[in-house]
Amino acid sequence: MSRAAIRYAKAILDNAISSNKAEMVNNDMKLIVSTITGNKELKTFLESPVVKQHFKQAAVEEIFSGVEKDTKSLFQLLAENARFEILSKVASQYSILYDNNIGVETAYVTTAFPINSEIEAKVLAKVAEFSDKKIKIKNKIDESIIGGFVLRGGDKQYNASVAYRLNELKREFIK
Repeated sequence: MSRAAIRYAKAILDNAISSNKAEMVNNDMKLIVSTITGNKELKTFLESPVVKQHFKQAAVEEIFSGVEKDTKSLFQLLAENARFEILSKVASQYSILYDNNIGVETAYVTTAFPINSEIEAKVLAKVAEFSDKKIKIKNKIDESIIGGFVLRGGDKQYNASVAYRLNELKREFIK
């Protein structure tokens, strides 16, 4: 994550907290991330060095016309500093900072298939060992782990994947 995106996100979060709109701005930021991620043309448009900042600002304000005033102030700030290419990163970073501010931590769970309630319960039990915060789980699918899960939260990782266990056995036999 770029340092500039973190700085912009912190500034917007501070503004949103002082105006008691932090949760609503967080919803705006999630919308911005999903919209830009899901629309390649918009992403290319915002990242283009050829397109003038005022065109980017006008387009973004039209697309996100229903967002909070604090979110719109981000658009103005990015236009003034010619930084629209980091809008998605700022929005993503805002959500992370917001979650940290309200005591929620995101745990990233990699599984070979979509997570079910049984695995989610195991993961949440394991996460309780890492953190005393409220946990939000994000699931990533990676068939190469064969089965089980890999849990990453903060700077810690717990690997309970079949592929990892097989590699451990392989190392034991090689010794």
